Amino acid sequence: MNMQQLSAQDAQFLYIETGNNLTHVMGVNIYDPSTAPGGKVRFKDIIRHIEGRLKYSPVFKRRLMRLPLDFDHPYWVEDEYFDVEHHMFHGRLPKPGDWRQFCIHLARHFSRPMDMNRPLWDMYVIEGLDRIKGIPKGSYAIATRVHHAAIDGASAMHFFSALSDRDPEGTPAIDLVPLTGETGPSPSTVTVLNRAFVSNLQSPVKMASTLLKFSPAIFNSIRKTLGSDGSKSTTVPFTRFNQPVSPHKMFEGTRFDLDDLKRIKDHAGGATVNDVVLAICSGALRRYLDHHDELPDDPLVAIAPVNARNRGRGAEDPGNNISAMSVPLPTNVSDPLERLLIIRDTTQQTKAAKSGISARLMTDLSKHVPAATMAGVARLVAGGRFTSRLCNLFISNVPGPQHALYMNGAKLLHTYGMAPLADGMGLFIATPSYNGEMTFSIISSREIMPDIEFFRECIDESFTGLLAAAT
Repeated sequence: MNMQQLSAQDAQFLYIETGNNLTHVMGVNIYDPSTAPGGKVRFKDIIRHIEGRLKYSPVFKRRLMRLPLDFDHPYWVEDEYFDVEHHMFHGRLPKPGDWRQFCIHLARHFSRPMDMNRPLWDMYVIEGLDRIKGIPKGSYAIATRVHHAAIDGASAMHFFSALSDRDPEGTPAIDLVPLTGETGPSPSTVTVLNRAFVSNLQSPVKMASTLLKFSPAIFNSIRKTLGSDGSKSTTVPFTRFNQPVSPHKMFEGTRFDLDDLKRIKDHAGGATVNDVVLAICSGALRRYLDHHDELPDDPLVAIAPVNARNRGRGAEDPGNNISAMSVPLPTNVSDPLERLLIIRDTTQQTKAAKSGISARLMTDLSKHVPAATMAGVARLVAGGRFTSRLCNLFISNVPGPQHALYMNGAKLLHTYGMAPLADGMGLFIATPSYNGEMTFSIISSREIMPDIEFFRECIDESFTGLLAAAT
């Protein structure tokens, strides 16, 4: 039997989940069926297509087996009652079926808990998008939820690509390799308890070895993080985003031509597309908070997830392999180009000096922390006392395929993403790119950002101003 235990990083997304803050992610793909045979795609056609791709990813059929009191990290086991139709749902937008109704519908679906006793994914096919500007009549959306314990940004992009085709005829978009081994049935209680006992017994020894190996890195990291007087060199101002998050999530989105972002990038030598994304967000945050008379004197601070995968572990391998980079956003600077140049210089220094060592260190340490201890610490951190001191928001940029994709012959038009929030971090901006465009997906809660449509306008204006300044 092949027993597959969750890594420490995968398991932490289970430990930090609360009733108000669920830790699943959701991809939203909008399809135009006019390219499909007969110009129409039925719900049963989508189910049949998913059934044909089940054998290419372990995410589909495995469920969690958690230990009492989280004595050790959970295991993936085969779901003996797996039924693909249990994971697939179908509905229509209520009238008037416009963009606002679509955003509300997605937010409500995203706010619902997943069934933790079954494989941690589901798909919701949404019809009735005929009154959304720029979307052809007859189009539909598929909102796919996957728990963050099973997938990260890079593996999520691979997961979606494995479900997609490169042409209307059904040629898979990527090389599909069938699974070589099964996850296996649930191990016995005696087996998992014995493994947990050994793992917890070895944890202090492994942690000591890691600390010795990284001791120079720890010293340098502390010296760089703290000023000469022992105070933090980067302060995180308190904003409306640094509050407890309710279960009532909100969603909005906008999209831009990727060539325009590259044009802005080229204007600032050495900048990246991700720098442009951060600059757009900085301008939008400045305008939004200034409108509410809440703009702090200090720059806001964002955490940007970083793909930590190497050649030994590609995106086709599910699970999480990510680190994070803390980036001050020059929200206290009025000139858009100056903001971009500041971000360019900051991210170059951060990537070179800080993130690599600290990310490797924390990943190595987390492997050796006993599961019960990590679960307790994760719940404490998720309470918001510490998260609000780390940053004001998340900004995630996940590059996607830059060519058209299809499913059931229907062309994929646009893709959006939704990700979890945390108490003290009540704003997430996800920016997936696909086929020459980048979408900005805004996730917050109703109490923190009741005027989320206005924040979307702030992003649009920030982009327009930056593009005008660069060209």
